[in-house]
Amino acid sequence: MLVLSLLVLLLLAVPPRQTAELQLGLREPIGAVSPAFLSLTLDASLARDPRFVALLRHPKLHTLASGLSPGFLRFGGTSTDFLIFNPKQDSTWEEKVLSELQAEGDVCGAWPSSAVVPELLLTQWPLQEKLLLAEHSWKKHKNTTITRNTLDILHTFASCSGFRLVFGLNALLRRAGLQWDSSNAKQLLGYCAQRSYNISWELGNEPNSFRKKAGIYIDGFQLGRDFIHLRQLLSQHPLYRHAELYGPDVGQPRKHTQHLLRSFLKSGGKAIDSVTWHHYYVNGRSATREDFLSPDVLDSFATAVRDVQEIVEATVPGKKVWLGETSSAYGGGAPQLSNTYVAGFMWLDKLGLAARCGIDVVMRQVFFGAGSYHLVDASFKPLPDYWLSLLYKRLVGTRVLEASVEQADARRLRVYLHCTNPQHPKYREGDVTLFALNLYNVTQRLQLPKQLWSKSVDQYLLLPHGKDSILSR
Repeated sequence: MLVLSLLVLLLLAVPPRQTAELQLGLREPIGAVSPAFLSLTLDASLARDPRFVALLRHPKLHTLASGLSPGFLRFGGTSTDFLIFNPKQDSTWEEKVLSELQAEGDVCGAWPSSAVVPELLLTQWPLQEKLLLAEHSWKKHKNTTITRNTLDILHTFASCSGFRLVFGLNALLRRAGLQWDSSNAKQLLGYCAQRSYNISWELGNEPNSFRKKAGIYIDGFQLGRDFIHLRQLLSQHPLYRHAELYGPDVGQPRKHTQHLLRSFLKSGGKAIDSVTWHHYYVNGRSATREDFLSPDVLDSFATAVRDVQEIVEATVPGKKVWLGETSSAYGGGAPQLSNTYVAGFMWLDKLGLAARCGIDVVMRQVFFGAGSYHLVDASFKPLPDYWLSLLYKRLVGTRVLEASVEQADARRLRVYLHCTNPQHPKYREGDVTLFALNLYNVTQRLQLPKQLWSKSVDQYLLLPHGKDSILSR
């Protein structure tokens, strides 16, 4: 018997009730996404002080990440292009952690009982968060050393949590004539190959902003040649001969960025496995609660998707498109908004729209790190978007179905339909999951099609908790 699992995200609704008739396409999928559709990021700023990379060895972070697997774990962001690998330098803190783990013989195990590093780092992390956000707002970036131990901990965290690490290499290291200087990347690749690390790769972050953050302009044609060069470097290592390479991780598809993306794909599009771009709805410094509930703001994402997909189809038709980094608000998120219940409307709607529009993978910025858009806060407590992601991961399968509502303003009652995740122990092949968002401030009644009236329905109703209402954490 078909079971409908119904995931509903609501504002605090008040009477009167209104009824909306659901139109559900239950016969044929309209598309499919990757099993790693909902994936995660760690911002490269975490390595700004290598001591804090050791936080990834905390058992609670490992447990919370494992709940969202399988997927990709991207280590990238603005700081990517300011990381310099030093194969001769190691962090004393990281070295201590790794040596204790190796002594216990369980790389994927919990912290050794003797380790006191996490407690001390946890008390210092909130101050480090503030420093990272301040540096970002100053727009002054400086080079940071990344050590072998940092790479070891990153790879261990990803693989032990059920993720494939995607590592972003520094694209701002340039020779005369602005050709990419790959010498540091060669050292890093050599170390990872020596350690047999199964990693996918990127080169650079938001090249459309290179001039703003480093005073260097790289056009799309040159960037494409750089990716071809990286592909040649990867082929020199048997382990990475067929490794995935993603790019170019451009920002919002505005006019200049569209031009860069188009010329990059013409030049180096064949070197990459998927096209990556970034999307945020609003500026974290000026965002309002109304922005998070606005149909116009939510709909703007579909327009951006269409702009990117038109360029991809015109240059490298058939190439998969990924959201390589995305969240609610750029600049670290919107304080008191991006880390509360209300952010769930942007997040769940983006997941639904992305799958419907043919985006293959969505990488959420950020699992843990500085800012307000993280899934897990500085005290290792999961925030509302974490629980929403966990429920999505467990219930929602890869096959996308058609869903709509018969109603005057359907943009305020947003519905999406997938085949249910076949890995869920309660459900089986043929079950479907409907997720719905009510942006009205009145209760809406969903009327199922007649063919579902005799079927079982499990309802997962997500409501804000406590006096903070939709700003609850």
